[in-house]
Amino acid sequence: MKEIKEQKFMGERALFSAQSLILQNCIFKDGESPLKHSEQIRVTNSHFAYKYPFWYSKNIDVKDCTFSQMARAGIWYSSNLRFTDVLFEAPKAFRKSSQILLENITFTDAAETLWNCTDIRAKNISAKGDYFAMNCENVEFIGLNLVGNYSFDGCKNVHIKDSKLLSKDAFWNCENVVVENCVIIGEYLGWNSKNITLINCTVESLQGMCYIQNLVMRECMCADTTLAFEYSTVDVEILGKIHSVKNPLCGRIKAKEITEVIMDEDLVDPSKTEIITN
Repeated sequence: MKEIKEQKFMGERALFSAQSLILQNCIFKDGESPLKHSEQIRVTNSHFAYKYPFWYSKNIDVKDCTFSQMARAGIWYSSNLRFTDVLFEAPKAFRKSSQILLENITFTDAAETLWNCTDIRAKNISAKGDYFAMNCENVEFIGLNLVGNYSFDGCKNVHIKDSKLLSKDAFWNCENVVVENCVIIGEYLGWNSKNITLINCTVESLQGMCYIQNLVMRECMCADTTLAFEYSTVDVEILGKIHSVKNPLCGRIKAKEITEVIMDEDLVDPSKTEIITN
């Protein structure tokens, strides 16, 4: 592989269609799409300062790099991507890409990041921004700290572990989601979804876990969670108290205490839901 060190690239498509390059300590200044249609590229200790650096690219390895604010829409329509120890200030960083490995990444503006991507494996991620990871499939996050609403909308086959999510309307329209050892704070969690499993999680949510087909909760806490489970089919075991439960469709709810149970018999059949408290 050819090596390029300590170079500054200017102008549109500076390294268009480049192949088999090692780039070290380089700067990509004004000029769109510097590495569009590139393949077999390894970049270290470099700075991307302008738009669309990797589009239609394959086999990209980026380490110890920064993507400043104007490097927006950075990695689209690309595959086999590995990003390690990277700081993204730019929004819309990944879209319609596949086979993505992320480790030790900070997204200071994660708005519309990781949209319509498949096969994502991510570890130690910090992100702030709305609409994070929309319409993705086959996703695993370990150690995600997210501040931003409407996260993981429309996703399928998701596993999240050891994470903290401050996110209203998280996991809407999803299918096959497992969340373990996490804290989730935000209203309207999980609406219109199918096969949602929460294990050893702390949940704080107004009208959370409603309109879900096949909701499973094990060893969870529901801190200040109200009007939960409306029109959901449930198999729920809560270690502590639930403030209020409203109109579950059917299943079982077990908790140490439930302050209020609302059952509108003209809307649901209360006999189809077993409620157990201590």
